[in-house]
Formats: sequence, structure tokens, C-alpha cells
Amino acid sequence: MMQRHLQGSGMTSQRTRDRLIARLVEEGIADERVLAVMRTTPRHIFVDEALASRAYEDTALPIGYNQTISQPYIVARMTELLLENVETLDKVLEIGTGCGYQTAILAQLVNEVYSVERILPLQKKAKVHTELLTLKNIRYSYSDGGWGWEEYAPFDGILVAAAPSEIPEALLQQLAIGGVMIIPVGKQGGDQTLQRITRTESGFYVEEFDSVIFVPFLAGKE
Repeated sequence: MMQRHLQGSGMTSQRTRDRLIARLVEEGIADERVLAVMRTTPRHIFVDEALASRAYEDTALPIGYNQTISQPYIVARMTELLLENVETLDKVLEIGTGCGYQTAILAQLVNEVYSVERILPLQKKAKVHTELLTLKNIRYSYSDGGWGWEEYAPFDGILVAAAPSEIPEALLQQLAIGGVMIIPVGKQGGDQTLQRITRTESGFYVEEFDSVIFVPFLAGKE
């Protein structure tokens, strides 16, 4: 029964997933590793059953608590930028676990994922979702994302799923030399830009990519 749920049927079938992957390729996603993982990861288990038929649309969907599961293109794009020019990454910090979909994608492409979420019910749901996929290389923290996860720093990669107006200094300092951070930056309701920040021996190198819309990066825990 569970295996059938993971495989999906109708609007959650593998054929529907394949159509999504074809759309991502048309939109410019080229990393075969990312495409392969997204092709086999059942996005429909990460949303409420009432929304499952829309899981393979290229759109963000609500997951409760004023949060969303990111648009598949954005998940693919951020992951592709994170992994560009490397075979794999050892330790990746994710800020904003949400429902766990991006977490699951990362966990199949890097050695270890350290995922921080400030909304406890969402974190609990994410754990259930990723356990269904038997992913064993994820650690979770219920914490303020702006603090990062200093205990396990430095990180080879950091991926942030909410938009601050300014990048938290703690996250910059927890990035390893040569490591990369993928983060949307900008004010809520204003212009937000997806940025890649590479830490060098002498400082930080910033590249700007797509215009994006993310939920705000908020302090504290709920």
C-alpha cells in the first residue's frame, strides 16, 4: 500500500513526473543529477492530499503556517547552482526545512544535510516525509535559522529557503573556505534576487541570478 502511494497514480504518476522534468529542461535546468533525483522523488507526499493532484505542476503550493513548498523550477535551480562545478558536497546546511521536499532532494545529492526549521509542526511533518523515503543522512534542528548550526560548521554549502533583506552574518561565518551559499535576498513584496555567495580566502564573491519570490526570513521559533 505504501509503495503504491510513493509511486503515485493518475495525476501523481511517474508519467506526470516525467512531464514536469521535460518542462524543467525546457526552462533551462541542465544538471542531469538534479533532474534524475527530481524525476524519482514523489513530490505529492510532501503536500496535503487535497493538493496531491497539483504536485507536479511547476508552481509553489501552500503547506500551512503561511509557508509554501517551493516551485519545482526553483528547487532545481537552487540545487543546480549549489552543485555547479563540483561532483558532490560533504556537509550542507539548509535553512528552512518546510515540508522537507528540498531536504529530500539535497539528501540524495550530498553526503550530509543539516536542516534548520523554526516552525515545529512543519519540522515534524518533514521528518515523516523523509523517513518514508528512508533517507538516513539528514539531521534536524528546531531553531532560529539566522543562527545557522554552529556545532557542525563549517559547511561546504548552505541553501536558504527564505529571503532576508540582508544575509545573516552567522551564516556567512559558518561557510567553509571555497564553500557556496544559495540564498534569495530582498525585501518582502519587493525585488528579490537569487544569489550565490562563494567564500574565498580574502572574503566573499557574490553572483546574482534569477528574480524570485520567497517568504520572508523571520527570527525566533514558533
